[in-house]
Amino acid sequence: MSYEISQATKDALQTLLDADKVVQALQFAQDDQEEIIQRQMELALIPSPTFHEEKKAARFLDMFRAEGLEDCRIDAYGNCVGIRRGTGGGKTLLVEGHLDTVFPMETELKITRENGVIHCPGIVDDTRGCAVLLSVIRALNAADIQTKGDIHFVGTVQEEGMGSLGGMRDYLEHHPEIEASISVDGPGYHGVTFEATGFKTYEVNFYGIGGHASGAFGKIANPLHAAARAVAKISDFQVPTEPRTTFAVTNFHAGSPASVHAIVPKAQIMFNFRSNSQKELDKLDKRIFEAIQQACDEETARWGKDTITFDYKRYCDVPAGTQDPHSPIVEASVAIANYLGCKEPKLAHGGSTNCNMAIGAGIPAVCLGDCDYDTNCHTLREHFIEFEAYKGCQQTLLLALLCAGTDMQESILS
Repeated sequence: MSYEISQATKDALQTLLDADKVVQALQFAQDDQEEIIQRQMELALIPSPTFHEEKKAARFLDMFRAEGLEDCRIDAYGNCVGIRRGTGGGKTLLVEGHLDTVFPMETELKITRENGVIHCPGIVDDTRGCAVLLSVIRALNAADIQTKGDIHFVGTVQEEGMGSLGGMRDYLEHHPEIEASISVDGPGYHGVTFEATGFKTYEVNFYGIGGHASGAFGKIANPLHAAARAVAKISDFQVPTEPRTTFAVTNFHAGSPASVHAIVPKAQIMFNFRSNSQKELDKLDKRIFEAIQQACDEETARWGKDTITFDYKRYCDVPAGTQDPHSPIVEASVAIANYLGCKEPKLAHGGSTNCNMAIGAGIPAVCLGDCDYDTNCHTLREHFIEFEAYKGCQQTLLLALLCAGTDMQESILS
């Protein structure tokens, strides 16, 4: 990777690194690793599937209060919120990790810790992100560092799956004062996501009269055939490789074994499509529903007896977005990774994380961490590697200071 960091960003980071309080905070984050891991393990043992994060949020709120955050609360959407007030004159910053995991409520959550590796479903994604928030708060307090801008620390809900980044969406909608955002999703300091892959997920239902497979043949249109026509049309779409754009029909349902000799009255498809470009995402949305309408019209015209209709339900609508790869928040993230020993951090041109919501709203934002980093995320084999885990905390700490601003170094954000 060839990535040049501006001298201004290098100088701002060095100014922080030369400050005694920052040196103290970084050392504290390293020395505090075991305490943070203990809290991470405690949180991991609390079931928190998407839409059911209440118990983990309540415990996380206790931890926020214990560290002296102000305005601690569970907001109306379910997010766990605590604010560290600044002295004024800086940028208002959001630092968040999501509380939900992909694992159902009945999943056995058991900690196994040996040889520097901790095994437990959800121990990484995103319980580690929540633990990093605690590390940053504790390091700031230990070194008595005051930022100029307020920092909102938030354990967000409904990030995964059908949650569709709902907690983050709601928080930004109700807090227009947020001027920059750091999402922590996964371990390490090797990954920086700075572009947002938008996506939409739909369920479409096709309706007809239904009848006997033989007796009604030729007398009624077939909604299953209409759905098949729609899938065939969608499958022939051509989409750009740059910006990366994808689509897939992911589910097709109609009838049952008992209705094998029937023309079904209803058929259903589900599909998901994604793009790093909001323009391409919206264009594909329009094309898909045009194809669905054409399929219904063609099946109706084929028999000329009744009309195939459809309705739909949209489950997910996550915005796409991009920002300059050399914007201050991105450059600073890379510069900090370099300082911590990662010479070529993974710069992700797209992804579906909570930072989508900020980037889509035009707010400078990154997602730190890399759930692909040898952790088996989203599987029962999920595990966390303890070696130098504190460096991910240090990265978030330094970036927060550069964004919010301090007496040692003004905010890098214009």
